[in-house]
This record gives sequence, structure tokens and C-alpha cells, in this order.
Amino acid sequence: MTVIVASPWSLVPDGQWVTRCPPERSLWQNIAMASNGLHSRTTHDGDQPDREDEWAQMRAKHLIAPGDRPPSTARGVHHQALISSDVDRTIAFYQGLLEFPLTELFENRDYAGSTHFFFDIGNGNALAFFDFPGLGLDDYAEVLGGHHHLAISVSRENWERLKAKLEAAGVPTHLVADTSIYFTGPDGERLELISDPLGEMYGMQVI
Repeated sequence: MTVIVASPWSLVPDGQWVTRCPPERSLWQNIAMASNGLHSRTTHDGDQPDREDEWAQMRAKHLIAPGDRPPSTARGVHHQALISSDVDRTIAFYQGLLEFPLTELFENRDYAGSTHFFFDIGNGNALAFFDFPGLGLDDYAEVLGGHHHLAISVSRENWERLKAKLEAAGVPTHLVADTSIYFTGPDGERLELISDPLGEMYGMQVI
């Protein structure tokens, strides 16, 4: 399934983020992303089978017990790079609304005239963006191997405050299990603010 989202948000003078093309349902409802339970759906979509047995087999085949698990060769996420259609608008959303400080902005080394800019998302990690003027890029689409959503952990206090800010700014949100807020950024990029600590999800240790 392909989900296409036209760059939906514009910042108007009173600080509201308004959508140019309001959807009939939220993006997260459209893709049956989540329910209030542990699993992402309460019923199976379409012809998808119950895969619990398959997942159990995959866990048995691939998961290594924590005590036997070798250390990762990676030392962390340096940055995830997304594409922006409007640098000022992206900065207003991420620095102004979500309070992720802009830490650097310079020319993209791979494309003359393209901006490469970075936001601090904590724990030494960065969220980066490019703009690509003149390329005529299509709107966001969900494709195999592409961006599905970025989940960013925040303290419960910040989670409550940012949730209120998103709602006050008119950004539609989808709440799951009182720990995750799903919403979209200025160019349709899907985001999650999760109050679970790093390495935990659904009450389980995942790292």
C-alpha cells in the first residue's frame, strides 16, 4: 500500500499550523497504525494471516540471549536525514514547536545550492534535513525501504507539554496507550513522541 501525503502544514501568523488539504481521516487511521492495546491492530487487515507462530519461530531462530549477544559494531545514530520543501517552515516546526534546537546549517556537499541542517534530538543524536531546490520532488510516499516513522523518546513531563503544544497549534495527533503520540511533520514525515525510556517499549526491554 502506498500512502501519499501532500506537504500538509503551513504556519500562519497566530502560531497555528494549518493543513491546506484536511484529510477525511487522520493519516494514522488511514493506515491502521495503532490501537490502544499492545498490538498495532485489534483485527488483521485484509487477507493477512495470524502470524504469531511464525514470529515465535523467528525469535527462536534469530534472537540471541542477552548474555550471549555480541556488542554491536555501531556506536549510535549519527543522524537521520529527511527532505524539506521549506527550510524556514521546518525550523519553525522542529525548533519552535517541538523544541529540538537547530545546531548547524550549511550547504549540502552533494548538491550545490541545497541546504543541510541539523536538530538536536538528545542523547548525542541528530535529525537532519536537506532541501533540494529545482529537483521537483514528489510528495511523501510510503515505499519499501523508505521512512515509515521516527520515534523520539522524551520524558513524561515533556511528553505532556509537547502533546498540549501540538494540540494548541492545531496539529492532529493520534494517541496510543497513553505513551505514544503520532503526528506528521511539515512535509508529511511521520513522527512519534514516546514517553517510554530509551530501550523500552510496551513494558519490554528491546535494547
